[in-house]
Amino acid sequence: MILKGVEATRYCAKPDPSRAGLLIFGADPMRVALKRQEAIAALIGPEGEGEMRLTRMSGGDLRKDASLLLDAIKAVGFFPGPRVAFVEEATDGLADTVATALKEWKPGDAAIVVTGGNLTGKSALKTLFEKHPSAICIGLYDDPPSREEIEDALKKAGLTNIDREAMTDLTTLARALDPGDFRQTLEKIALYKYRDESPLTPADVAAMAPATIEAEVDDLIDAVAEARANAIGPLFRRLEGQGVLPVTICIGALRHFRILHAAATDPQGPGVGIQKARVNFKQKDAMGRQAGHWGTRTLEQALAILLETDLTLRSASRAPGMALMERALIRIAMSRR
Repeated sequence: MILKGVEATRYCAKPDPSRAGLLIFGADPMRVALKRQEAIAALIGPEGEGEMRLTRMSGGDLRKDASLLLDAIKAVGFFPGPRVAFVEEATDGLADTVATALKEWKPGDAAIVVTGGNLTGKSALKTLFEKHPSAICIGLYDDPPSREEIEDALKKAGLTNIDREAMTDLTTLARALDPGDFRQTLEKIALYKYRDESPLTPADVAAMAPATIEAEVDDLIDAVAEARANAIGPLFRRLEGQGVLPVTICIGALRHFRILHAAATDPQGPGVGIQKARVNFKQKDAMGRQAGHWGTRTLEQALAILLETDLTLRSASRAPGMALMERALIRIAMSRR
């Protein structure tokens, strides 16, 4: 059986112990690991691993000795309670071995939990779990987490009193971070709000959100949009030291100034225009001010400079890319003056 979306989330939180097997696969190893941890913890309980009711094996171990999985599901544990036989990093080459274990599985045996990478639609392992009457197949794709997943993560982190705008900002943050970083951020916010009965606010979220290279690129582009030409050089050196490509900076600047242009030409004014745009919650206020300070013609000139620089960076030109990009941004910052 295949489960997707909300159904998959609910199943991992409370898996059916009468099912023989569960396959969780996806391109993001962290996302797969988090769902696997959740499902196994729900099956064997918090003391299960300490009571040796969890047997781990890698795909490589199973390829060397195909009997490991069957032995694990039939073994009798020293402690009473449900057991799990966990196979990590399984591939299609193990489909026959897992099929044998599923065929021999009986009620009371250890549940089989298997994780894999980005399995294709024709994958033998995926097909096995999809078609087996007592197995569940869950694929985790690169879609942003659903609202229910975010709310569940907030609840686990002890966050229940959340301002409406803060929830919107957390949703945006969940799409920007990988699952592991998002979970750590929620834990940090929960610690920050420990024994604080007041609602979680957007300011709290902004204070706890992790800094990323994308955020540093945003800092550089903000310096340009606010005509702080003196700040461009130091920010550029820092990004250059981190290996950021000039094309990456150019793409970010183009997106930023296109949003400013759309906001500045909005019939209802720049502030309303920014609210309509898909802008990171941390940038809303700053970009609203920027859109109000730039004239439409000056923004069009800035976009023309960026488009010309982008074409040069992508051409066969031998000119140093970072120097070209830095010069273009300084020109734009000076043009607003």
